[in-house]
Amino acid sequence: MKKTISGLLGLSVMAASAAYALPEPGGIDMQPAASALAEEVHFFHNGILMPIMTGISLLVLALLIWVMIRYNSKSNPVAKKFSHNTLVEVIWTGIPILILLIIALPSFELLFKEGVTPDGKQVVARGDGQTVDFVFPNDFPESRMVKRADHLQVIVDTGAERRTLKHRKDFSVDGWGESDLVVSLNEPAPRGSSVILRGGRSTQNVTDCPMAKRYIDACEKEIVLAPTMTLKVTGRQWGWNYAYPDFGDFEFLSDMAPEDQTTPELYRLEVDNRVVVPVGETVRVTTTASDVIHSWALPNFALKIDAVPGRFNETWFRAEEEGVYYGQCSEICGIRHAFMPIAVEVVSRPKFEAWVDSQRALAGLEPMFADDNVKLAQAGAGAQAE
Repeated sequence: MKKTISGLLGLSVMAASAAYALPEPGGIDMQPAASALAEEVHFFHNGILMPIMTGISLLVLALLIWVMIRYNSKSNPVAKKFSHNTLVEVIWTGIPILILLIIALPSFELLFKEGVTPDGKQVVARGDGQTVDFVFPNDFPESRMVKRADHLQVIVDTGAERRTLKHRKDFSVDGWGESDLVVSLNEPAPRGSSVILRGGRSTQNVTDCPMAKRYIDACEKEIVLAPTMTLKVTGRQWGWNYAYPDFGDFEFLSDMAPEDQTTPELYRLEVDNRVVVPVGETVRVTTTASDVIHSWALPNFALKIDAVPGRFNETWFRAEEEGVYYGQCSEICGIRHAFMPIAVEVVSRPKFEAWVDSQRALAGLEPMFADDNVKLAQAGAGAQAE
């Protein structure tokens, strides 16, 4: 174990009462979604599973009431003597199959999105008011290459306005499935604007898609970029170890904050050292454990992944809003299982870089961002401009 990083709670750059931070006492609904993927999970539950479960429950209740009224001994003193009805058996076999298909198709898509770490990438160029042709390197593996319009997004950001262009209406593409795609705009991008080309197979609904469009799968899709960082999570009895291999592999322990060092609302949720990640960027999470099985869970991101000794599991998330988000170990791991909280602080890119440099200093490492020469951010197009 490298030098333990301490004092993050006192140096925190966000208030503990940030949006979506806490579960509500007596609440029966899921905590508000803080990522687009969590919104899709919530829609699957509220828009698909709940109506089906409610309909089945009401149907079964109605059948029970009807049977009790129609076929009790007073209303029906002479019972019918038969044991089969072909039509009824076809119905009660066919309808459940149809229901399972309705549930299975969107759930498979969600499982795929959660289980496959995005590999999308973007190229940013400057508009000069004349150039209309831009090249996107299609250097993905064959199975992941950009081969059709929904694998590519073209965005023009003028600073005052950020607009996603429409294929055929605003631009055309030459070379689908080849090593280089040539994107031709119908009109030159304004001078000084950013032309952002995003390609990849991993997509998710935009966060402001209305419920009505979700029902008919008419939401605009957004390509998810590859992770800019990896968070290594190791469960132990009873706390968490975190490491940041992309930023010098510094690591620290995270344990539940003592009762006298936090508020009653945050007791058993707050920790002495929070995880810190940048807003709007894809974060890869790898989990393992040093003793027994634990589970790293963050309800606001619809995240739950086991931490198993001797095995690495992987998932990802992308926070859409700054704030502090809380979770807990969701695998019964021993007598102090209830005392393994998780706290993730989502901050702006500049604050994240400042935090990384402060942690590197505590670990005896040189600053990484002091000269402003290392930029991995996805959220700001200017950070990747060529």
